Amino acid sequence: MPELPDIVVYLEALQSRVVGERLERLRIASPFLLRSVDPRPEELAGRTVRSLGRLGKRIIFGFDADYFAILHLMIAGRLRWKPPGAPIPARLGLAAFDFPAGTLLLTEAGSKHRASLYLARGAAGLAAHDPGGIDVLAADLAAFRGALTRESHTLKRALTDPRLFSGIGNAYSDEILHAARLSPLKLTTQLSEQEIERLHHATRDTLVAWIERLRAATGDDFPEGVTAFREGMAVHGRYRKPCPVCGSPVQRIRYAENEVNYCATCQTGGRVLADRALSRLLQEDWPRSLEEWEARLPGA
Repeated sequence: MPELPDIVVYLEALQSRVVGERLERLRIASPFLLRSVDPRPEELAGRTVRSLGRLGKRIIFGFDADYFAILHLMIAGRLRWKPPGAPIPARLGLAAFDFPAGTLLLTEAGSKHRASLYLARGAAGLAAHDPGGIDVLAADLAAFRGALTRESHTLKRALTDPRLFSGIGNAYSDEILHAARLSPLKLTTQLSEQEIERLHHATRDTLVAWIERLRAATGDDFPEGVTAFREGMAVHGRYRKPCPVCGSPVQRIRYAENEVNYCATCQTGGRVLADRALSRLLQEDWPRSLEEWEARLPGA
């Protein structure tokens, strides 16, 4: 799923291409994409894009007369900038925003149809789509602490809760927690003041660093190859690969369609966290330390 750094770079690329430009037509190819009924898509035709913004992981297009398009890419949605009038791809294409200088295509890999488009009118209509999480790039330590400790959750869940923090998902939460040297399963109510401050710095530093990396990689082009698994990440998507800090193999917990990636040495004092799916099968045989886990690897 595109997260805050990816959305920021998307917005920067769109700024020079669509702000101040008139939308000629909105073409919607998928019946699953549009989740609102009023206003109608044809009401956007002829209106000029006056602003771009972000609500969490949602991209906001602001048009004349307080019309808004709220686009949520979800896991597999991607944006592509093509020549004017470009056709919508038959298999992956969901919609096209036609501008005089080019067409913004929305595509989605897979068949689950999770990407969504809402159209709204007025400030109240837009506000209804705001999950409420704080902007972690702008929040001071007090605001960060308040959001983090509002409820008792694991750090992994808290960081990825859009009601608490804006724009952080599965991938960058792994990277943030690794940088902060904190267990993903530690409860927010059990953190010391020093740990909260460390997490605050790690959150800002990690996101800013990745925004800068993605900007440099994109340059003046439109972002391509947006993915949750990037070269240079410390732990996310690096199961069994060496931690770049200590060299220990990266660990993983799978749950539902998500996963947690972490370094046992850097984050959990060498303790391997139980994978629920496996621990039900292995019960007491599940390794409880990094040394036990390494001893059971094939070829060990």
